[in-house]
Amino acid sequence: MHLRPLPALVDNYIWTLADAAGQALIVDPGEAAPVLAAVDAGLHPVAILITHHHPDHIGGVARLLEAFDIPCYAPQDERIPQASQRVADGDRVRVEALGLEFEVLAVPGHTRSHVAYHGGGIVFCGDTLFSLGCGRLFEGSPAQMLNSLDRLAALPAQTQVCCTHEYTESNGRFARIAEPENPVRDLRLEEVARQRAGGRASLPSSIASERDCNPFLRVGQAGIRRALKQWRGIETDDRLQTFAALREWKDGFRA
Repeated sequence: MHLRPLPALVDNYIWTLADAAGQALIVDPGEAAPVLAAVDAGLHPVAILITHHHPDHIGGVARLLEAFDIPCYAPQDERIPQASQRVADGDRVRVEALGLEFEVLAVPGHTRSHVAYHGGGIVFCGDTLFSLGCGRLFEGSPAQMLNSLDRLAALPAQTQVCCTHEYTESNGRFARIAEPENPVRDLRLEEVARQRAGGRASLPSSIASERDCNPFLRVGQAGIRRALKQWRGIETDDRLQTFAALREWKDGFRA
């Protein structure tokens, strides 16, 4: 299988997972043009997976379904009208052409109906978990998002994390302040700088890397709590309170 992120819009990625014959799963096509260009180069879409309803994740679905008679899996949300098959937590999505099966994980927080798809050593997690970050809380609560991140962090360490924005460098600037002393994270950011300088994506990451480097998966660490006290005047040993304060801090962070 060949996993490839197609750049789209400003900083989105449309993920494709293809076999040797080019038969491909398409994930969160925010626009159709990058997928159609890949089709011209030999890609053959066989199914679409949608994680949530935001336009930069579904904007290309209608055009692709006009061109290809393929299933489109999406959460139970009326704001995704193009879906042909609805999925919910615990469901299984079988992509017969690729011989793959994905478990659907409900991961609300960024939106109320957000899902992730886990299978084949990969998790397509949309805007819930980013490399070195997490999504904003547009519709969910801190408790929902923390629970969602905990679910994703519990996946096998080698799982490839396929999120849908190139945010790693900007997230890293915040991570360095939120947890100043993290040498593993610093090595990750050196690698990211090389990748981006070479015109390559910083993704996929891995669950192991995110556990080691992502401040939003490390809210129990003393270094993060010290930073919250120093920079925000917040002192707490509670994971949820720490997460909520960290997310609020990140919302207003500029660097």
